[in-house]
Amino acid sequence: NFLTGYARIDQYRKLLVAPVTLRNGIIERIEREIACHRQNGNGHLIFKMNALVDPACIDALYRASQAGVRVDLQVRGICCLRPGIPGVSDQITVSTIVGRFLEHARIYWFRNNGDEDVYLGSADLMPRNLDRRVEILFPVRDPGMRRAITDTILPVQLQDTAKIRFLQPDGTYCRDARPSGNEQLNAQT
Repeated sequence: NFLTGYARIDQYRKLLVAPVTLRNGIIERIEREIACHRQNGNGHLIFKMNALVDPACIDALYRASQAGVRVDLQVRGICCLRPGIPGVSDQITVSTIVGRFLEHARIYWFRNNGDEDVYLGSADLMPRNLDRRVEILFPVRDPGMRRAITDTILPVQLQDTAKIRFLQPDGTYCRDARPSGNEQLNAQT
């Protein structure tokens, strides 16, 4: 009905839907993470996507970093946010994995003081996705599925030592400088 009907739905119970509620829903959750961090000191966000271009979302992530929230971003393609700038984005890391397989997942994880929110869907944080397309993020409600994402999928992606590259404040990427021991971890394998 949203695509072909005349009824315009402007709020949803569980879904974040572009162009209606997605941008504001993401920003509200980032702001909630900032508030949780100020109260409890354990704020953490992990986003995995193909592109990060939207100025409002980038500004919200900068505010989170400035408040001390740890932000781990894995962005396969274009990223207009600059990590590691003192006082602006020093709590943000941006990595990318380019390997044999196309990294196409979109995962948005909010610690929320232990009451974790995990969203999956089709949306990258880009104006064209948020303003000119119908895109959906849906919450992962099943505890077992949520644990698989938070305890297995995201850690493996972030701990890759074979293909991961890190975005630098100047916009260049460099190989992983973390000590990897004898065996490399290839997240795609």
